[in-house]
Amino acid sequence: MKIRFTPIAAAIGLAAGIMMSAGASAADTIKIAIAGPFTGSVTQYGAMVKEGVDTAVEQINAAGGVLGKQLETVTIDDGCEPKQGPVVANRVVNDKIHYVVGHVCSGATIAATNIYNNEGVVMVTPSATSPAVTDGKGYDMIFRTIGRDDQQGPAAAKFIIENIKPQKVAILHDKQSYGQGIASSVKSELEKAGIKVVLFEGINAGDTDYSAVITKLKSEGADFVYYGGYHPEMGLLLRQGAEQGLKTKFMGPEGVGNPDINAIAGASVEGLLVTLPADFTKDPSNAAIVKAFTDKKRDPSGAFQLTAYSATKAIADGIKGAGVDDPIKVAAYLHANSVETPIGKISWNKQGDLNDFKFDVFTWHKDGSKSVYK
Repeated sequence: MKIRFTPIAAAIGLAAGIMMSAGASAADTIKIAIAGPFTGSVTQYGAMVKEGVDTAVEQINAAGGVLGKQLETVTIDDGCEPKQGPVVANRVVNDKIHYVVGHVCSGATIAATNIYNNEGVVMVTPSATSPAVTDGKGYDMIFRTIGRDDQQGPAAAKFIIENIKPQKVAILHDKQSYGQGIASSVKSELEKAGIKVVLFEGINAGDTDYSAVITKLKSEGADFVYYGGYHPEMGLLLRQGAEQGLKTKFMGPEGVGNPDINAIAGASVEGLLVTLPADFTKDPSNAAIVKAFTDKKRDPSGAFQLTAYSATKAIADGIKGAGVDDPIKVAAYLHANSVETPIGKISWNKQGDLNDFKFDVFTWHKDGSKSVYK
């Protein structure tokens, strides 16, 4: 692989160095950047990923670290904004960080991946599900520890077809890479099965009044609504729909599976259906890891804590397997080997996607808990 440093990266090098948090020298530690939203409306997802990375790093360091060195994390905020993806990526490059867990949101991830790949940085996203992160890119350095929308979307559609059996489905999305992508996948699968999609429409993320689209849902007679996007908008759709007498059941992807949706939707959240990674906290082999989370008052059961832990472990095991802190060799090792993680024994295909990943359907409850759909 040809590694090159971009003019943009060189230009912001001094500023990035000043912004860098103080820590041990590179000779003493191996740095891993945590890239995601730590400001904005979906900071909870960044917090989930950070909890997973922090717990993994603490356990790895307590066991002696990697190649005799301790892991050190550097948290960098992209606000879930695509335009911030390259800014964060260039900061990582200029700070000579070789490994990234993140980005969290698909749009920011897509915007950053080309820089990481060109500059020889291993990036493992625990949450970005859009196929566009990897499809057709020929990347060597980009990996996931979560499934893709074209795995999650068909899983959701199969559930709708077999369990809900609706007559008229409305599909909404937030017009963004992640939300629109998974909504389109669900629409395609439903239409193949002969399910009528009476409405496929984008809403503006960040709006506070969705009464117009709720009126459309009622006028179209939709008996089921799928929404592709994040929890702030889903919460408002649920609450405002209930206020306007909409009785339709809603479903969404893992982006809506956040406890903060309860504060937005109130009691109307009860019965929301959500596709999420399987609840790996129930696996008895993860008992010690779950305890490590709870001992630090962290919740391991969210959408991305254990996928982030697994991303961190994959990086650490990749360095150990390569026998050297060299991201090019680490990427080659990961492509050629499987890794034992809390989400199972994982391996990747040529473009860095998991060979296998399971999404389950959960019912969300008004007390903030969730249960596997039965």
